[in-house]
Amino acid sequence: MAASFNEIEQQAQALAAEDRAKLAETLLESLQTPLSEIEAAWAQEIEERIAAFDRGETQAYGAEDVFAEARRLTR
Repeated sequence: MAASFNEIEQQAQALAAEDRAKLAETLLESLQTPLSEIEAAWAQEIEERIAAFDRGETQAYGAEDVFAEARRLTR
């Protein structure tokens, strides 16, 4: 039978401060997507955007125009 959240919490609270810190770090890391997955997703996104540009499906804007528009919108 799996331990309940309250049981696990009580056991964790009974640990030494250093062990609680290690446990907290391990739990937080378990919630994060691995960097390799993020990098792979960005690489695919970049390839898709380049392909769309090459097919003429998207439009490019000069940096000066983009920054000028950004300044205009923030005034």
